[in-house]
Amino acid sequence: MRKFTFALIALVGFAISAIGQGIQRDMQFWRPYDQRGLNIFETGKEDTTAFDGMRVRVGGHFAQQFQNLRHSNTASANINDNNVNLNQLVDIGFGSNLATANLNIDVALADGVRLNLVTYLSSRHHPESWVKGGFIQVDKLNFLGLGDIDWFNKYLTLRVGHMEINYGDAHYRRSDNGNAMYNPFIGNYIMDAFTTEVGGELFFQNNGWLAMAAITGGEIQGGVTNPDNRKASFIGKFGYDKYLNDDLRVRLTGSVYTTSGSQRNTLWGGDRAGSRYYLVMENTLATTAGNFTSGRFNPNQTDNITAFVFNPFIKYKGLEFFGNFEQSKGAARNEATERTWTQIGTDLVYRFGTYEKFYVAGRYNKVSGTLFGSGLEVDMDRVQVGGGWFVTKNILAKLEYVNQNYNGFAASDIRNGGRFNGLMIEGVIGF
Repeated sequence: MRKFTFALIALVGFAISAIGQGIQRDMQFWRPYDQRGLNIFETGKEDTTAFDGMRVRVGGHFAQQFQNLRHSNTASANINDNNVNLNQLVDIGFGSNLATANLNIDVALADGVRLNLVTYLSSRHHPESWVKGGFIQVDKLNFLGLGDIDWFNKYLTLRVGHMEINYGDAHYRRSDNGNAMYNPFIGNYIMDAFTTEVGGELFFQNNGWLAMAAITGGEIQGGVTNPDNRKASFIGKFGYDKYLNDDLRVRLTGSVYTTSGSQRNTLWGGDRAGSRYYLVMENTLATTAGNFTSGRFNPNQTDNITAFVFNPFIKYKGLEFFGNFEQSKGAARNEATERTWTQIGTDLVYRFGTYEKFYVAGRYNKVSGTLFGSGLEVDMDRVQVGGGWFVTKNILAKLEYVNQNYNGFAASDIRNGGRFNGLMIEGVIGF
């Protein structure tokens, strides 16, 4: 609790200082951190904010959940040397989760050049403040004095840094530690494609068409040891995103992520902040920080991996559909054969009221594939139903019912016959 108190004081202090200096304005080619950021994917090429010199914008996110979940399993006993049953689930019930916070700093360095830095001030996994990542985004080349640079300024965006990779579209809608403003639900997908890697991406967009190519070091931290094991990762995206009329927006993208080798790839394990469903399907020795991915699944494809995903998004007036249809093939180091995992995610959201400040939402999510180590074919499915209220554009309240099932796991696995379900409440602030 103390670390969050310090984080809260620091973030409020930064914000008051920023507002006092009159620098809480929007940035060029930037996604707002409040309700206005909903359904924004890549930043566009429309320059809506004039550059008036170098300036800093300080913002933040807070999220707090109240959890009332229960879980059960049918796994056989697994007694360790201390006479503890490692397959006995920890007793959980109603209570509050750790409040999480992000510090968001954006700096206008030049016309069309922006620096972004996000710091996790309070997170489930780490007891200290730490940097999520940062990047420089270039939308204009005026600062180079090259002459005619319309070919870049109109169509291209360059990002370079240690940053969230642009694989698929689900990462634009997920909860990211304190930032839960864009997620209509409380939890993310069961297989959560999110990681930060060092590299660069070049993004093209024109009249609705978009394309992206990126290369990264392939790992969340990088390194120079074991060079024979470290290979670059390549990421590509192609799609179409356009309002066909005032009421109808259609977007469809396909993405690929591939690397031929890695010391420890984290496409499916890159979120070090932690999941929302605390201690579900964990044993009596578990801690909220040490078992920070509860409710999720990592297929352990940590060496070579190739993943594809197709993301349709349709918005007609207040009704939204988002789909996530995914396949991931790969293996861990020294694993003889590659394993394949598939994921289906379908989100349906209806927004209503003045400025669409209310919404109801439902999600179905299923993953299936070959389990690392045992070779068993298993699957997990989840249903989430809920809604939300934007009290203001900066304040969001959510309610969710979640039910997740584990199927096909061995009797010796704690997930055998596993299930968790119940209610979650979350409050979010973003500015």
